[in-house]
Amino acid sequence: MKTCYIIGAGNFGDGRLTPLDRDLVIASDGGYEHCRKRGVKVDLVVGDFDSLGYQPIHPAVIKLNPEKDETDMGWAAMEGWKRGYREFVFYGGTGGRVSHTIANISLLADIAVKGGHGILVGNETWYRVIHNEEIYLGKEETGYLSVFCLGDQAVGVCEQGLKYGLDNAVLTKENPVGVSNEFIGLESRVSVRKGSLLLIREAMAGEETDKL
Repeated sequence: MKTCYIIGAGNFGDGRLTPLDRDLVIASDGGYEHCRKRGVKVDLVVGDFDSLGYQPIHPAVIKLNPEKDETDMGWAAMEGWKRGYREFVFYGGTGGRVSHTIANISLLADIAVKGGHGILVGNETWYRVIHNEEIYLGKEETGYLSVFCLGDQAVGVCEQGLKYGLDNAVLTKENPVGVSNEFIGLESRVSVRKGSLLLIREAMAGEETDKL
């Protein structure tokens, strides 16, 4: 399946960016510098270029007005969606201002509600949002997995293959009962029958993080 990679100006995060020919790489403003340093071929550059400080010389540039409703990464996600991509991986979208990280989590929620999938990669952390669906995670996953309700309620929440299980639970935004579950070396499953869940994977203290 083809993937849209969006690279922002924040902390690049774990793992290596290795797109295939069918994939799309969008540099969002200062994310262009991340790509340049890593030798990653960029297909499209989007931004108002306030963080980068200059407009790149590139055959495909969308110059945005600094006074806009969407963030640079949000605009990049819209461009990827318009081009038919439904799988998204975000780098450089965490660290720095907390408001930007929250905005990127909102992007994950928007993509999930529309039927797509996305992951936001941080340092020893990743974020995913699922909506009316289930996700399977491999037995190689380690560390903590926290599950939060996005919205008033998440109904029919199940967690299997983790240290603590849930079966047909109802989660609300006011009661974070899904915080700090743990991977235990088994294939795990998280599902929600109705609603949206934010999944956050975090490393335990002293853990060596596997590269994505």
